[in-house]
Amino acid sequence: MSADLQFTVEPTTQPASDDQRAAILANPGFGQHFSDHMAIATWTKENGWHDARITAFGPLELSPATAVFHYAQTIFEGMKAYRHPDDSIHTFRPEANAARFARSARRLALPELPEDAFLDSLRRLIEIDRAWVPSGGETSLYLRPFMFGSDPFLGVRPSAQVTYCVIASPAGSYFAKGVKPVRIWLSEEYTRAAPGGTGAAKTGGNYAASLLAQAEAAEQGCDQVAFLDAIERKWIEELGGMNLYFVFDDNSVVTPELSGTILEGVTRDSILKLVTDLGYHVTERRISIDEWRDGAASGRIREVFACGTAAVITPVASLKWHDGEVQVADGEAGQITSAVRSALLDVQYGRAADPHGWMTRIC
Repeated sequence: MSADLQFTVEPTTQPASDDQRAAILANPGFGQHFSDHMAIATWTKENGWHDARITAFGPLELSPATAVFHYAQTIFEGMKAYRHPDDSIHTFRPEANAARFARSARRLALPELPEDAFLDSLRRLIEIDRAWVPSGGETSLYLRPFMFGSDPFLGVRPSAQVTYCVIASPAGSYFAKGVKPVRIWLSEEYTRAAPGGTGAAKTGGNYAASLLAQAEAAEQGCDQVAFLDAIERKWIEELGGMNLYFVFDDNSVVTPELSGTILEGVTRDSILKLVTDLGYHVTERRISIDEWRDGAASGRIREVFACGTAAVITPVASLKWHDGEVQVADGEAGQITSAVRSALLDVQYGRAADPHGWMTRIC
C-alpha cells in the first residue's frame, strides 16, 4: 500500500475568512499562526503507510501512553513555499528535504516515507492553502513535515504505529528591520551530539538538548549558541539550529566538515554551490575554536555567518565565552556574506535564474 501512497483532499468546512487571513498575513511573525489544512498519514506494521489525506488543521488525539511522549521517537523537516512575482508558488529543493527525512527516519528506527508521498503531501497542502502564502519582502509559508511514534505502548522498542503530518505557518521576514549581525555564545559545558549519536538526524531530542545552552547564551546577552565536538571539545560543529561558514582574508570560505555529528543542512549545501558560482573557493574541513578566536582577533577571519531555513543567512558579529569576547572584523555583515545571501534569496523568490534547478513550481 505504501508504494503508491497518495493524499486525498478533504476540504475544511470552517476555513478562516478572507478578513481573518488578511489580518494574519499582514504581520504573521513566525510559527504563531497556521493555515486551514494539514496533511496526515498513518503507518502500522501490518498495513504499511495508509489513510493519507489533507484535512482540516486541528488537534491530534493521543493516548498518554503514546510512545513519542516517553522515548522521543520523532523527526521533522523545515522548508518554505515562496510566492514569485508572477503569483506562482514554488518550493526550494524539496527532494533534498525528502532525502534527509528518510535518513532521519532510518536513524530513529522509523519507517521511511516514500519520496513521492512526501512531495505529494507538500504539493496538495500548498495547493489547497495557497492563499496562505504571503507576498512581499522575505515572507513565505513555512512547512513543517514531522513523524512520530504514535503507538500507545510503554515497551522500549520501535513504535508499531507511526503518524506523519505536515502543517503550514505563514512567516514574516526574519529580519523585519534589516539584517542584524548576531552575537554567539560558546558552550564550554554542553555538547549537541556525539559520534554514533543522532547529530546528523533532524530529531526533536537534538533541539531539546540545545535549549539549556541557548538559555545560557541569552543570559550572556547573546543571540545563539555554538557547540564544540563531544570528544576533544576543540572542533567547531554548529549552532543550536544553524550551520556555520567562515570567510578568510584571502577570500577563501570554510565550513566545518560533516562528521556524523553535524546536521547536513539544505541551506548549507546550497551555499557550497553558490559560493563557487560567485567565484570563491570553498572548503569543508575541521576548524578549531582557537582558529576562530585567533583568526578573528588577527583579522585572518574577516567574516562569519550562520545559515538555516528560517533565517537563511545570518552574519555573526562576535563570539563570546566565559573569559572573553572577540569581534569579527567591524561586527557588520561582510561582502561575501551579503553577496551569498542576496544570491540565494534571489533564486528562492524568483528574481534570478535558477541554474541548479532548485525551485519546484507547485501551482
